[in-house]
Amino acid sequence: MKPIQILFTTITLLAGTPALAQPGEDGGWMWHSGWGWGGMIFGGGLLMVAFWAVVIVLIVLLVRWLGGSAATHHPDQARPTALDILRERYARGEIDKEEYEERRRTLSD
Repeated sequence: MKPIQILFTTITLLAGTPALAQPGEDGGWMWHSGWGWGGMIFGGGLLMVAFWAVVIVLIVLLVRWLGGSAATHHPDQARPTALDILRERYARGEIDKEEYEERRRTLSD
């Protein structure tokens, strides 16, 4: 069986139509379908839906893979409290000791 016949047979099986590709008189290929337009509408329509479903799934997987774990949020991780943020700002040197003490007292009240 020639590669082109294998290709046409594979397409036929995927489309779900009893079609056969045969060499024509002019050296080209003739497409014979036993179901006529119905085979093209239903078989081709299902093949088109399957194709786009695969394309969409691949795009979603690619976006998730490129996004990496940095974009994911785990709900079990606790959000920092205002006092935690204040401590971080004091540790980075953004605020001095007096401002830290004043804001800590305000938050504790």
